[in-house]
Amino acid sequence: RLAESGGGLVQTGGSLRLSCAASGRTFSPYVMGWFRQNPGSEREFVAAINWAADSMAYANSMKGRFTVSRDNAKNTLYLQMNNLKPEDTAMYYCAASQKYTLPSLSARAYDYWGQGTQVTVSS
Repeated sequence: RLAESGGGLVQTGGSLRLSCAASGRTFSPYVMGWFRQNPGSEREFVAAINWAADSMAYANSMKGRFTVSRDNAKNTLYLQMNNLKPEDTAMYYCAASQKYTLPSLSARAYDYWGQGTQVTVSS
């Protein structure tokens, strides 16, 4: 099970740190990722990280503003989001992939998903 937390309401330019805690099994060997989605839109890739945390991938619009990290000892994935913009408003989901060893940008690569945490950025 994956459980996200840390979402909320923030003003433009603000920061949030999302967490994704894994329970019930260890996700240490897995690639972990963050996606986001708004109603009526497709799920959008945000960032992903491999198990060793030496390979990360980011969507272009998040580069330089978002940082993905993980603590395998705590079975937890993080997303530090800085300089938030209104267009970052969405439900954010964490996901785990057992298929790949390198970060994947495709939602189809991920086998396990959390329930999401809402991020709202006011202008």
